[in-house]
Amino acid sequence: MTVEQNINTEIMDKLTKVCLCKAIPRSKIKKAIAEGARTVAAVKRVTGAGSGNCCGRRCTPKIEEILGDYQEV
Repeated sequence: MTVEQNINTEIMDKLTKVCLCKAIPRSKIKKAIAEGARTVAAVKRVTGAGSGNCCGRRCTPKIEEILGDYQEV
């Protein structure tokens, strides 16, 4: 990945909301995973995702996808 692509990814991670109810960006989810959260429950506990009106129905699949991306690396 080039420096420009990396910068674009970082910007998009800050702008893209994983948890719409609590406005939690993808960057916060990725940071929690990088710091050791390895399950959906752990990510939710650290970030507060899944604690909004939908009770995680919208963000849980997105968190699972991001966790899967980390496991592939």
